[in-house]
Amino acid sequence: MTDALKRLSDEGVAIWLDDLSRKRITSGNLAELIDDSHVVGVTTNPSIFQKAISSGDGYEEQLADLAVRGLTVEEALRMITTADVRDAADILRPLYDATDGRDGWVSIEVDPHLAHNTAGTVAEAKQLAWLVDRPNVFIKIPATKAGLPAIADVIAKGISVNVTLIFSLERYREVMDAYVTGLERAKAAGLDLSQIHSVASFFVSRVDTEIDKRLDALGTDAAKALRGRAALANARLAYQAYEEVFGSERWAGLERAGANKQRPLWASTGVKDPAYKDTLYVDELVAPGTVNTMPEATLEATADHGEITGDTVRGTYGQAKADLDALAALGVDYDDVVQVLEDEGVEKFASAWDDLVASTQAELNRLSSKGR
Repeated sequence: MTDALKRLSDEGVAIWLDDLSRKRITSGNLAELIDDSHVVGVTTNPSIFQKAISSGDGYEEQLADLAVRGLTVEEALRMITTADVRDAADILRPLYDATDGRDGWVSIEVDPHLAHNTAGTVAEAKQLAWLVDRPNVFIKIPATKAGLPAIADVIAKGISVNVTLIFSLERYREVMDAYVTGLERAKAAGLDLSQIHSVASFFVSRVDTEIDKRLDALGTDAAKALRGRAALANARLAYQAYEEVFGSERWAGLERAGANKQRPLWASTGVKDPAYKDTLYVDELVAPGTVNTMPEATLEATADHGEITGDTVRGTYGQAKADLDALAALGVDYDDVVQVLEDEGVEKFASAWDDLVASTQAELNRLSSKGR
């Protein structure tokens, strides 16, 4: 069942699970996925925590204790989420140690309401790193304009970062520049660069969802022929940019000082359109030095019928550029698409967090009155 996952791993793709819950930790499921399915990391986001905590499974005792103590809902949620991330990090720690920090990571995101607040993002990143207190935790920071200086500041302090919600090639280059700038500042401060890591989460399926919608509105044969091509083209050109930046002389100096490349991470890899193969964004984005974080359904689909045939990224740049040029020729505004997706991404995570705050507050109120 896991031959395709092994081939994927052998091609240099780190397989991460895009999900976490207390039940997954306590049942041994996460450990099983590490042992049996080549999973070497975990990503979380506000939507994932909203789903996990709202299910109530495994959180009742801690919620009751927090209610008795009279914590605010924001404090309670940070206690709950950092506990899950800490426990997951401990399960993955042997991988982290065995690979000198390459694998074995767990990510936790700053409050999505801080997406446009640089100082608030830096402060929250420092707080989360302190609360989790594990070397194998990535603090997730969104790649908004305000997020870019925050990324540089947090990296400069020696905190490892997962940059999330990247949709555009221009923004991706700005993210890589922020990472390199942060490392340069960390080096000047005398920090050990080998202990600082980062990934850049480049979102995939949402690009097809938005652009396919615009192509369907056009309704022409030329438009139909481009359905399902934009996301792969965008991601493949992102890898080309990665090769350029981390093959530069500027980078070479940092690498000699022990710095780690910021790996591209393919996020949003669950296929949204049932017309497409459910492993599309795995099979077609195989390249060395990348990460693919998958919902469990995509992980299982890849294990069952993924077609891993080697590198499917390098050597495709000409076609990828031609596909994006063809979209532009049809009037599909790339800059508008990626801005819409960034705005929606921030809004969706903020909405999920608000839903989680509301449901947790209701539960704390119920348990508090019960304990009186």
